Amino acid sequence: MLTALLNTMRPRHWTKNTFIFAALVFDGKLFHLPDFLRTLAGFGLFCLISSAVYIFNDLFDLEADRQHPVKRDRPLASGKLSIPVAIAAGSILTLVTLALGYWLAWQFDLVLLVYFAMILAYSKWLKHIPILDVLVLAAGFVLRVHAGTTLITVERFSPWMYVVMTLLALYLGFGKRRAELALLAEDASNHRKVLEGYTLTLLDQLITIVSGTTIVAYSLYTFFRPEAPTSHTLMLTIPFVVYGVFRYLYLIQVKHSGGAPEEVLLSDRPLQIAIFLWGLAVLAVFYLS
Repeated sequence: MLTALLNTMRPRHWTKNTFIFAALVFDGKLFHLPDFLRTLAGFGLFCLISSAVYIFNDLFDLEADRQHPVKRDRPLASGKLSIPVAIAAGSILTLVTLALGYWLAWQFDLVLLVYFAMILAYSKWLKHIPILDVLVLAAGFVLRVHAGTTLITVERFSPWMYVVMTLLALYLGFGKRRAELALLAEDASNHRKVLEGYTLTLLDQLITIVSGTTIVAYSLYTFFRPEAPTSHTLMLTIPFVVYGVFRYLYLIQVKHSGGAPEEVLLSDRPLQIAIFLWGLAVLAVFYLS
């Protein structure tokens, strides 16, 4: 039962919550211990609230998941996790997380509450509305970034990061929808209603738009960040971003993956290397130059 509950909490998806560290890194405070510890605590709480949302999402989608070729093996859909236990676990996680979040910072707790309410609304209603479903998911990533700014005193964090994060999240979201549509084919709408509103052609056009604008927005950020008048060295990280965007596009179009972006991140070695090198370059620019 505990193993089934842990699987329902989706610990592999916690990688999404690392975006809460964006403010810490890009404000040049990664090695400031008090700020790092506060952000680390915020990361842990975001992992718990997102796990609570996953539990409630699986409860909402129970019948649909039982008809899905992959999701039918999830603990709730397969019967390995009972419904009363799932409800109790989701409720306890939510209450504990919101209580600890308020203790950490009331502004951070407000972000947690907004995220929780928004994703619950997504799980129940909004995920059935084409375009809006991906926009809501993108907003979730922006809230993660904003959460990081509520935990520390930011001085050099650029609003351009919100633009980059929004576009990147849209890129991943439309890529996910494309992979689902390609996998399920004619039976797609029976497993996810919103797929009725998408076609591969439409998704390819949307992906082309957001992939290109993601690269442009990141490039503009490297030139218009607060330190830009004295240093343009961050522009040296642009090639890694370009490769990462192109690599993910290759995985979507050629390898037909991308249905679970977090799985791609944890399995595709070239993409991992690109992200690692980008991270090293960013650290060198912010902390060694």
